[in-house]
Amino acid sequence: MHSHSIKVSVIVAASVEIVVAVFLVFIAYQVQLAMRHTARAAFQTNLVINRIATRAAELAQPKGATLLFVGDVMLARGVEFYTEREAGGDFRFPFARASSTLRAADLTVGNLEHPVSARGKNQGSQYSLRAKPEALAGLADAGFDVVSLANNHIWDWGTDALSDTFLHLDAAGIRFVGAGMNESEANRPLIMELKGNSIVFVGWTNLYPEGLEAKGDEPGISRFREDEAAAQVSNLAATNDIVVVLIHFGDEYKTNANEVQKKIARALVDAGADLVVGHHPHVVEEVERYREGWIAYSLGNFVFDQGFSEETMRGLALRVAVKDGRVENVEELHTQMNAHFQPAFIDN
Repeated sequence: MHSHSIKVSVIVAASVEIVVAVFLVFIAYQVQLAMRHTARAAFQTNLVINRIATRAAELAQPKGATLLFVGDVMLARGVEFYTEREAGGDFRFPFARASSTLRAADLTVGNLEHPVSARGKNQGSQYSLRAKPEALAGLADAGFDVVSLANNHIWDWGTDALSDTFLHLDAAGIRFVGAGMNESEANRPLIMELKGNSIVFVGWTNLYPEGLEAKGDEPGISRFREDEAAAQVSNLAATNDIVVVLIHFGDEYKTNANEVQKKIARALVDAGADLVVGHHPHVVEEVERYREGWIAYSLGNFVFDQGFSEETMRGLALRVAVKDGRVENVEELHTQMNAHFQPAFIDN
């Protein structure tokens, strides 16, 4: 009997030890799990912190932007004819082959070679141009952000058509320079903040008489005098990162800039312009790296119904990379219109 009690006691003691051992193993396992969970949580927290830090570093990096400049845009006459015939009047048609490249830029700029209005009186030229207001829907859809109105056709249909042009551009969300409802607006530079870069645009032409400049409360084009323009560029360069001059000058159908163009453009760069972008000749002229600036004397036609020569059916675009408040790169892109006056970027 005594021997049996001893055996029972031994078994009970062993069982207790086993239970204690199992319990200790369980506690150790739970501690290990907790440690693993804590480590995993710490790791996940560190990942989040690292991602936040990485994103903050990315945001702190210098910001870059892409500007795209094209030449003359004309949406009347033959361009309107083919838009009506081929697309039922949908003015996305002229830009259908080029819109993806146009939209890809952060800012797309061109020269609008006519008033946009259903009103006005033809001022007498056989080459007077005027586009329908609905044409601007196509221009906006294609990605155009800024146009210059300082050109030799903007007055073709008189004061009413000119005034309507400003209103229709505003309604389409397209900014403009080079003309305005009054003297102040016509000569006001356009300043835009783009991805951390302050970019200012001015628009001028030397092809109109003084009488067509905006005066007081009367609409008209911007005032251009070489010395005044240089002084304005110098002032703008002092308070902005990038100064862009859009200028309508030169000789039609000449593939090289004349001496007047060179004198004007280089003086503007000397004054502080980063980019001088020219139009009017309807054909491409040279692009020049001059000191710290870039000069495109003529980008030629982008959309225009001048199918009488290969040169007038081709154009040039400038894709300009801007970063850290300076022009980082200028790339030339070539365009070619088809028989319906639809341009395409042929470098891509």
